[in-house]
Order: sequence, then structure tokens, then C-alpha cells
Amino acid sequence: MSKLFILSLGLLSAPAIFAEESTDLDIAPDTTTEAPKPLSTEVEFGYQSHTGNSDSRSLNARINGEYTAGRHRTNGEWKYYNLYKDGEEDKRQSTYSAQSDYKLSPKTYLYGSFKGVDSRYSAYFKDYTISSGLGYQFANTEAFVLELELGPGFRYQEPNLDEIDDDDIIFPDIVEEAIFRGNINTSWQALDNLRFNADVTLVSGESNLRMDTDLEAINDITDNIALKIAFSRQYHDKVPEGLEKSDSILSVNLLFQF
Repeated sequence: MSKLFILSLGLLSAPAIFAEESTDLDIAPDTTTEAPKPLSTEVEFGYQSHTGNSDSRSLNARINGEYTAGRHRTNGEWKYYNLYKDGEEDKRQSTYSAQSDYKLSPKTYLYGSFKGVDSRYSAYFKDYTISSGLGYQFANTEAFVLELELGPGFRYQEPNLDEIDDDDIIFPDIVEEAIFRGNINTSWQALDNLRFNADVTLVSGESNLRMDTDLEAINDITDNIALKIAFSRQYHDKVPEGLEKSDSILSVNLLFQF
């Protein structure tokens, strides 16, 4: 795992290293592209409680931050999910990601990204993906954002052999392989108080092809509080016999924006 940690640091720092070697790069101003806000943060909470014939409680939380300065853009996100059933912990999962970008021109940029999932009870103990490559901004204004990223990377997955059930989309093998990653991210400020987000990430390797689709509708209640409806879909092209290739989740949460 030490090699994986060193490789992750290398990919995430690639845009910054390139910046030191490219200080003389002349980028003509683009009057059609609006600069993003320097700092934005979000905090999100959701809670469910079921009593009576069933006894369960679930909590999900999310923290996200993005900072833009000059040609650099850095963002990080942490998600947490916890579920108790009949007085006992049934699920606990943390998902975290980090990405660093460096602009090469008004539309293109280098990126280095890392995404990790640590889970105590699900099929995988650890699921890590790192990638580095090129990104292109078709649009980047306060009203509309459309970005495309493509690049190679590496995937590590460690199955939890004691927790694999018949309904888990997993094969009982440790995965260490090269991958190709593609990502499309878009955001549309349809109204002053209504925003739509869509993010599609494809990770393809020898063991499997996985595509994550996240759709969001965010309705501002006040300047800093919003209601968020999110739909997530996960697709695998290879699954154990008898299982569906896709799973989806619909959630409603309170979102605090700063």
C-alpha cells in the first residue's frame, strides 16, 4: 500500500510540478469565460428513522470544498454513511476524493485525482482509484459549466471476504490494475434559486467497467440553506450470475452553502 500512497501523491502533485516548469506560458485572456469564485464550501446532512415493525436509523453527511487561485484549482470531498438496524451497526462507509487542476490554456488543464472508499461491513474493505490526465472546459461561467476529463490511472480493490452476500456486485479477488478514466461534469443555474448538476464517471479496467452517474437538483431556501434531491446510479458490465448490472439510490437532504 506504500507504493499506492506514493503514486497517489505523485499524480495529485503533477499539475503543481508542471506549473513550476511553465511559468513563462503565455495564455491569452478569454473574455467569454468567467472566473469561478475563489472559495466555495458545502455541508450536507440527511437522517432517517424507522420504528414500529422495523427499527432502523441512518445518517449521511457530506463536506465539500473548492479553492481557485490563478491557474490552480483544488477541491476535496468527504462523504459518510452510517446505518443501525435493531440496535446494531449494520453499515459504515466513508468516501473521500481529492483533485488538483492546473490550467494550460483558457480551456484546457492538467488534472490529478484520487478517490477512495473505506467500508467496514460492505463487500469491499478498500476501493481506491487514482488518475491523471487532461481536462477541457467547453463552458465555465456562473450560469453553465461543462467539463470533460480523460486519462490513465490505477485501481486497487480489497474484498471483504467475510461480508460478501449473494446480492453484492463483487468477485472475491484483490484487484490491482491499470485503468482508463473518463469524467463529464456539468452544472446549470436554471433559475436564481434552482440549480441542476450532473456528473458521469467511467472507470475501465481488465477486471470490470464501472460507470457512476450522479444527478442533483438543488433548490435554495435561503442564501445559505438549500433542499437537495439526488439520484445516483452505479453500473458494472460484469456481475456474478443472477444479479442486476446496475443499482440506484434516491435521497433528499438539507444542504448548507458558504
